[in-house]
Amino acid sequence: MRLATFLGYLCIPAAILTHAFLKQWSGEAILTFVLAGLAIIPLASLMGQATEHLSERAGPTWGGLLNATFGNAAELIIGIIAVLKGFNDVAKASLTGSILGNLLLVGGGAMFVGGIGRERQTFSRSAAEANAGLLMVAVAAMLLPAIFDLSFHSHDTLLTQHENGLSIGTSLILLLVYGAGLLFTLRTHTHVFTSQPAQSPEEPMGMVGLTGAWSVKKSALALLAASAVVAILSELLVGAVDQMASLLGWNHIFVGVIVLAIIGNAAEHSTALMLARRNDMDTAMSIVFQSSLQIALFVTPVLVLISHAFVAMGLGMTPKMGAMNLVFSPLEVVAVFLSVIVIVILCRNGETNWFEGWLLLAVYAILAITFFYIPRGAGSSV
Repeated sequence: MRLATFLGYLCIPAAILTHAFLKQWSGEAILTFVLAGLAIIPLASLMGQATEHLSERAGPTWGGLLNATFGNAAELIIGIIAVLKGFNDVAKASLTGSILGNLLLVGGGAMFVGGIGRERQTFSRSAAEANAGLLMVAVAAMLLPAIFDLSFHSHDTLLTQHENGLSIGTSLILLLVYGAGLLFTLRTHTHVFTSQPAQSPEEPMGMVGLTGAWSVKKSALALLAASAVVAILSELLVGAVDQMASLLGWNHIFVGVIVLAIIGNAAEHSTALMLARRNDMDTAMSIVFQSSLQIALFVTPVLVLISHAFVAMGLGMTPKMGAMNLVFSPLEVVAVFLSVIVIVILCRNGETNWFEGWLLLAVYAILAITFFYIPRGAGSSV
C-alpha cells in the first residue's frame, strides 16, 4: 500500500511534465490521462484521511457534516473542471459511474472479498432500509427529468428553459432531502447507524489508515493542499479526455461512467475491501451507501447549481455549451435504477455472502460492456 501511494505521488510531477513537454507526441494525451488519474488516487485518499481527522476533532455532528461535504471532493472537482470545459455529458457520466461503482463494484467487491471463507456476514438492516429509501429518491430525480425530455422533446419550443427550471428545482429539493438525511442519521436516529465492532479479532476497529491523531491545522492544510493539486490534475485529466477517447476509439460516456468514476472512487474501493475482509461489514456497507448518496443527493445537485452560476458569469465554455441539467441519458437512468433495485433486494435481510457479491460484480461488468459499445459521438440522447 505504501509503495502504491509513493508511486501515485510520483505521478503528479510526471503528469505535469508529460503535458508540458510532450505535446507534439501523438500519445501524449493517453499518457497524461493515465498519469493524472493514478496521481489523483492517493490524493483522494489523503483528502479522506484529513477529513476523518477533522471529524474526530469536531465531534460526531460536525464530523458527519464534514464527511458529507468533503467525502467526495475529488469527484466534485473533476465534475467542475469538466463543466468548465464544456464536457457536460462527461460530468454527468462520471456522476452516474460513481453511483454504479459504489453500489456494484465497491459493494460487490466488499461482499465477495469479505465472504470468502465465511458462510455469511451481517450489517445493520435498519440502516440499509433507510439508505434504500434515499436511493429511490435519487432514482426518481434521474428518472423524471429523462421522462420529461422524452415526452416533450419534439414539441416543446421552450424545452431547454423548462428542463433547466426542472433541474434547478429538483436540485434544491435533493439538497433539502440530503440535509434531512443528515439530521436523521446524526441527530434523531443516530443509534440506527452506529456501527457494531468488527467480529474478527485480527484487526482493531477503526478507520483504515488512521495511525495517529492529526491537529486541526495539519488536517486543514492537508485537505486544502490535496484539493489544489487535485484541481490541477483534474484540468489535465479532463483536458486529455477528448483526444484520448479519439485515439483509443472510446466514447465519452464510457470514459466518464467507468474510467473517471473508478479513479475518483479508488480510495473508497480499497477501504471498503479491507474493512470487509476484517469482517467489519457494517462500516464497509456504510461506505457503499453513503458514498453513493453523497454523489446522488449532494454532489450532483451542487454541480448543477454551480454550472448555472458559471453560465450566468460567462465562465469557461459554459455560455456556449449551456448549463448542466439533470436530463441523463435513458441508458444511464436504467443502469442506476437496476443497480439500486439489485442492491436493495440483496441487502434487505442485512446479510451478505460471497455469491451475492459475485452477482453485483457481474451486473457491473455487463453495464461496463454496454457502455463501452455506445457509438462514438453519442451524448445525452443515448
